[in-house]
Amino acid sequence: MKIGIVGLPNVGKSTLFKALTKTQVDISNYPFCTIEPNVGIVKVPDERLEKLSEMSTSEKIIPAIIEFVDIAGIVKGASTGEGLGNKFLSNIREVDAICQVVRVFDNSNIIHVNNKIDPESDIETINTELILADLETIQKVKIRLEKETHGNKKGAAEQLAVLNHIRENLEAGQVANSTSLDFEDENTKIIVRELSLLTMKPFLYIYNVSDVAEKLPENLEKLPHVKLDVKIEEELIEMTKVEAEELGVKSNLDELIVRAYELLGLITFLTTGKDETRAWTIKKGWTAPLAGTAIHNDFKDKFIRAEVINWQKLLDAGSWSKAKELGTLRLEGKEYVVQDGDVVEFKI
Repeated sequence: MKIGIVGLPNVGKSTLFKALTKTQVDISNYPFCTIEPNVGIVKVPDERLEKLSEMSTSEKIIPAIIEFVDIAGIVKGASTGEGLGNKFLSNIREVDAICQVVRVFDNSNIIHVNNKIDPESDIETINTELILADLETIQKVKIRLEKETHGNKKGAAEQLAVLNHIRENLEAGQVANSTSLDFEDENTKIIVRELSLLTMKPFLYIYNVSDVAEKLPENLEKLPHVKLDVKIEEELIEMTKVEAEELGVKSNLDELIVRAYELLGLITFLTTGKDETRAWTIKKGWTAPLAGTAIHNDFKDKFIRAEVINWQKLLDAGSWSKAKELGTLRLEGKEYVVQDGDVVEFKI
């Protein structure tokens, strides 16, 4: 699962990517220093792994991961090819969610592409370009669906109605993911999947600030966001834990990573033993047989049952066998929906 880091040029995207991935990237002070997207794997912080590993005396720990993609900066007119518009938009289509970096800090030594610090205007610029690109996509599909509706093709009229509802929302300046839709309806699912709109992806705003404790304007605070001093995050890469503590500097990257993981609709179940303690990534709402496919595809068809216990209850018991004795270990069947933090042993 990929998270795209987007924003105007020179807002701190590549610096953030460097801090997240500990990877050296070009962070020069000029627009479009990123051309090809940088891609990095990031571990999802999870204190449960360390605790379970200690209980099981595991030889290794394998955390959950997500992929961050640092995408070239966007400018006004990107939807019609300005700047690196076409390349930028094609790169966004390949990610599953969007983290939009917004410059809030003021620093005359770092060029702002619009020569002024205006976070709300910057957000509007990015979203407008994505919306315009989505409207172009919608128009192409709309022409086909209108023809199919006239030909009485099954589902075409219903899909066209959903498309028009999304189009009206976009034309009002709203991103597609704010449209009220019935995702249980099969025709809705079909057309949303076909359109694959940029603004249907989940969004998280990253405010690049000089003071994470500073209160921002209400319009910024009400959006789903994380505040980071991206420059400090970069400097923390070079510091030891002791040096950071002495300076009283703390990273907020863990909050961003966890929020990004949740943004993708992901949860973690765990396995633990002598060989390894491991976090397995699944979609929220998956039943036990589906969750088993995270380990091996065969687990879905060969599933018999699962032994399940909450990670904290397992720690309280002290061992798998003790949890069985205490009756805190449960046997679950095919209908069980796996919960975040479940420790699971599959029987196939």
